[in-house]
Amino acid sequence: MAQRRKVNNLLGLHVMATLSIMPLHPYEIAAQMRARGKEQDLKIQWGSLYTVVQNLEKHGFIEAAETVREGRRPERTVYRITDAGRAEMTDWMRELVGHPQPEFPRLQTALSVIGVLPPDEAVDLLEQRRAILEVENEAQRASLRGAAHEVPRIFLIESEFQLAQRESEVAFVAALIKEIQDGSLGGIELWRHYHETGETPDFTDFTAPP
Repeated sequence: MAQRRKVNNLLGLHVMATLSIMPLHPYEIAAQMRARGKEQDLKIQWGSLYTVVQNLEKHGFIEAAETVREGRRPERTVYRITDAGRAEMTDWMRELVGHPQPEFPRLQTALSVIGVLPPDEAVDLLEQRRAILEVENEAQRASLRGAAHEVPRIFLIESEFQLAQRESEVAFVAALIKEIQDGSLGGIELWRHYHETGETPDFTDFTAPP
């Protein structure tokens, strides 16, 4: 079961992980995260970074190491992770890696109400999605092949996971398209009848398979 954390924004975990390598000021944290493509791993609102840093400091997970000034620029506070921060980071990581939690992708939400679209339009849109995913997947495969010669695999596994998820999605979407087109999808007749006649489907006589 997920714990209620004092700083629950996943950006906070990335900030602590970055500071676990070396002390940095927030601008440098953002620059390193951008350079490593972290916006592909989680939804980041960069404007909230300073708020996350303040919350981490408030709860004792990071602390000011020094204040520096470069030329005429304003002073910047350099932060380092604390022992409490390392303990929180490690515990949070153990939870995320070892304990699956429900996730609700946008496609899952859409599929739950896909009946509002006519079957043929749904097929067209699913075909469009599959084509886009296949192009993105091929590009990511090429990127991974190129990076494999320069970067240790430990730094690529999140991209491999993302690719595996999208490849699985392509396979699912392709199978769903086939079932709609060949009529083997359970309930397809009710779905088509609704869009052809406007009559609300009657599910009272429908018995789901055991």
